[in-house]
This record gives sequence, C-alpha cells and structure tokens, in this order.
Amino acid sequence: MSSLGVNAYRFSISWARILPRGIYGEINAKGVMFYNKIIDNLLLRGIEPFVTIHHHDLPQELEERYGGWLSPLIKRDFVHLAKICFESFGDRVKYWTTINEPNLFIEMAYVRGVYPPGHCSPPFGNCSVGNSDAEPLIAMHNALLSHAMAVHLYRNHFQAKQGGAIGIIANTFMFEPLRDEECDRLAVDRALAFKIAWALDPLVFGDYPIEMRFILGSQLPRFSSNEKSLIKGSLDFIGLNHYSDLYVKDCSSSACSPAGHQAIRGFLETTGFRDGIPIGDLTGMPRFFVVPRGMEKIVDYIKTRYHNMPLFITENGYSAPPKQDAALHDFLQDFGRVRFHNSYLAALLRAIGKGADVRGYFIWSLMDNLEWIDGYGTRFGLYYVDRQTLERIPKFSVQWFSSFLNFSSLTLENNLSEQYLKKQK
Repeated sequence: MSSLGVNAYRFSISWARILPRGIYGEINAKGVMFYNKIIDNLLLRGIEPFVTIHHHDLPQELEERYGGWLSPLIKRDFVHLAKICFESFGDRVKYWTTINEPNLFIEMAYVRGVYPPGHCSPPFGNCSVGNSDAEPLIAMHNALLSHAMAVHLYRNHFQAKQGGAIGIIANTFMFEPLRDEECDRLAVDRALAFKIAWALDPLVFGDYPIEMRFILGSQLPRFSSNEKSLIKGSLDFIGLNHYSDLYVKDCSSSACSPAGHQAIRGFLETTGFRDGIPIGDLTGMPRFFVVPRGMEKIVDYIKTRYHNMPLFITENGYSAPPKQDAALHDFLQDFGRVRFHNSYLAALLRAIGKGADVRGYFIWSLMDNLEWIDGYGTRFGLYYVDRQTLERIPKFSVQWFSSFLNFSSLTLENNLSEQYLKKQK
C-alpha cells in the first residue's frame, strides 16, 4: 500500500477474533494485538485506518444462545464490542463505521438464506428454518438500533477526546426502469427505498421510508419515541458500496416472481437484461454489470435525499468474467479493471462537480481474497495471490492506480489503449 501511494486503508474487525464468546467470555488479547499491529504499521507509513466494527461474522454462541440479529439482546452485545474497539483502537482510528452493508447482509442471511445463519422460507429458498417475509425486518430493526446505541456511546464518551467520526456502510445498486412507463419509473423509487433508504432513512430522519411503510404497514417494526430520538441523526457520514445498475419492473398490478411474496421487495422485480441485452458489460459476478453512469446517479440520489451529508465510496470494484484455461498472464493483464475504475471515477467526478460532498474512494479490493460464498474464484484484487505460495503479484491495475494517485493517469490511459489494441491484434 505504501508503494502504491494510498493514504487510507479500509478493513474490518472480526467480532469472533476480539470476543470469541461475545459478552459471555473474555476479550481475546491476541486478537486485539493483531489489530493494534495493523493500525500501528498503517500509521507508520502515513496510511489512515478506516475501520468497520462488524462485517457479517458473528460469534456462534450469540446465535445459539438467543438467535443473533433476531433478538433485541444483540444490541447489548454489539455495544459491548464497539466499546472494546473504541477503548483499544480509538486513540489512533479517526474513521469508524459500525456495520458493513446491513441491508445486503440481511437480504442474504434472512431472505435468501445463503449467508449464515441461513434463514429463509419458500419461495425465496429452502432452508430448515426462517421466514423471509418477516425476519429481515426484525433483523434490520435490531441492527439499526445497535448502530445508534454504539454511536451514542462513541459521541458521549470517546469522540471529543479521540476526535474521530462515525458512520455506517450501505450497499446499493442504481436502478433504471425496464420499460418507458410511469409504473416502472415509480418502481425505481420503491427499489431505492427498499434497498438503501431502508438502511439510511432511520439514521438520518428517525424512521423508515414512507414507501416501505405504505406497502408493509404494521408488518414493519416501529421505533418508540425514545428510539427515534436515539436513532435520528446518528451518522457523521455515509459509506456507500456501489458496483452496478439493474433494471426494475413494476409488479403492483401484475404477477411477478415470487408470486404472492412481493411486498417484502416493494412489488417489483429486478433484472440485468432488457430484450436479452445486458444493461452493461458482463463481469465475474452474475448481477454486476459495468454501468458507470450509475455511480453519478446514485451519488446524486444520496446527495439529494440526505441533504448532501459527507459521503465515502467505501467499495467499488471489478472482477473479470470467468475464462476457461486462464493463465497467470490473463489475470495480470487486467485492462478491464483499469477501464472500469477510469470510467467510474469519471462518473464520480461529475457528481462531485455538481456539488456532492464525496470525501474518499476505496477500491475493492487490494488483493484477491475470499469472496464469501463465491470462494477464491472471483477475483477483485489489484494484486494476484498465488494460493500455493501466497505470493502477491501486482496486476497491471497496480501500475495504473499508482500513476492515478500521482496525477499521471492520462498518459497511462493512452498507453493502456495502445497496449490493449496490440493485444487484440
């Protein structure tokens, strides 16, 4: 990172590494030491640590004792973890985010059932336990209150002395109407409400989006007056993970899949294709397409809806489509990744030019890593990792990124075009 010239590094705390048994056990001193070494070495090289307290993983004991995110007891445990993080690392960490992508994690864990703890119900999935229409709303409610309580703790006991800022990270696509019809344009508004405003509206305004309340009614949990006071304004900044766009089709007056269970998703369905044509170039992830205009549009949306609150793009990245019999050379000559970041950064610059208060941009990811349920086959990294030797080999994008950070990307982009054309010939 130092040789690249980056000035900030985003990483996440593993809850189980710090507190293997949550509140029911002792602090793992070796886990604290592990993160202290990372933070100290980052600062030694002039790199700002940007730390996420919770990134999906949960001590198994909390799941077994009371059901994890489905229980209000999780709030107590989360604040306990946050307090240890603030006490252990807050003298050096100036940027905190409480939870990474609660809206995505809860969709994957409690609607589709593909992330732990694997809860779902038909027609969304075939899990041994779960209710895909109700549990996601409960889990998100507890996650948002957990965030707000941790922020309250930080602001009242640590922020003044430590001088940091605290936010949350939400994941979202940008959406476009599938058809040139008013019903699909309205469906886009609902898609954004059910996807990102679900996570952010309560933390800015104190309650869930009106679009969700209108459709879900009493099924959507309610905040008490005290909880509204606690949760409203519990952000110093917004973190946004954005990769792609999808088309949206209205389902309010017609049958869509899954039939009879459309309320939890706002009576709409999403797709990456219109008349068989993808919304953008394909990547290594089935629903991730290259659509740079979406970056400008989603930042505009955040700016408008949340009164231009400070914003960090905390993830954006590219994985190449799978290629049979790919050799090392194919992974290292990652021209697609360079074109991706060039185009998305240009779109982000247009949004900044219109006044968006964007404070930073983090590429996902520094090196090829474990992409959860996708394993090691999906590669987002600037560095290739040889899984046999663990050697980290720079891809072409490392040269591009270093040059970009040193304000010479225009020349490099021209060289890239020439190299790419030669490769095609």
